[in-house]
Amino acid sequence: MKQTFIALALLAALLPTAHAGRSCESRPLTAATLERGLTLAQRTSDALDAEHARSGARVVVLARAGQDLSQYRLRYSHLGWAYKTPEGPWRVVHKLNQCGTAVGALYRQGLGEFFLDDLWRHEASWLVPAPALQAPLLAALNDPERPRALHTRDYNMLSYPWSTRYQQSNQWGIELLAAAAEPQVRAREQAQAWLRFKGYQPTTLRLSAFTRLGARVGTAHIAFDDHPNEKRFADRIETVTVDSVWDWMPATGLSGPVQRLVL
Repeated sequence: MKQTFIALALLAALLPTAHAGRSCESRPLTAATLERGLTLAQRTSDALDAEHARSGARVVVLARAGQDLSQYRLRYSHLGWAYKTPEGPWRVVHKLNQCGTAVGALYRQGLGEFFLDDLWRHEASWLVPAPALQAPLLAALNDPERPRALHTRDYNMLSYPWSTRYQQSNQWGIELLAAAAEPQVRAREQAQAWLRFKGYQPTTLRLSAFTRLGARVGTAHIAFDDHPNEKRFADRIETVTVDSVWDWMPATGLSGPVQRLVL
């Protein structure tokens, strides 16, 4: 298994840089970084295999800590949907932003690629969706088209959760959950209505006008024009975070408790 992780990680190092929930700075991939990332991937795979053997779960929502977000009281930066393939290995479907652009795309990767890079903290966390959600989520993730059905190319790291103008990675993740859970959901507006009905509450970040201006001018993948004026001008920026999803899913019975693995 570790040889497979190494091969995938080396291949990923040669691909164009994409990121979500981690720094977009260009840093060399050191042997130590590679080893720690692969070790985290291997241990996560072992833990997920143990969960599968215990409960039969084949789908989890998986998070990583790619950036230091402690100033916002956030622990994790990015989530994706991990599913167990018939061949055995776990794969992850998630949305990534192409560095330096306002464009996002969906990727299907192994755990080694998911945890590759200079992570802020070598920690994995996951939720096991409720048994009733396992089959529809697995069907959606195995379908090459369904993950793209609610995908919006225009990327905004701080996109407003109740708008369809942009879409960030974690937002795509929970909108896919809505589509899998409710077959009648065919559009993003419907997915967001389902999320509201299920009581999802986004994270509110307190960002001053000065901070917003600096972020908008300095980065292509941050915008605020999809946020309501009454909230934006009150320095209240609402967005989808892993931590808000981690609070919401267990509390509403959509998943089991939060699980963590720390190196």
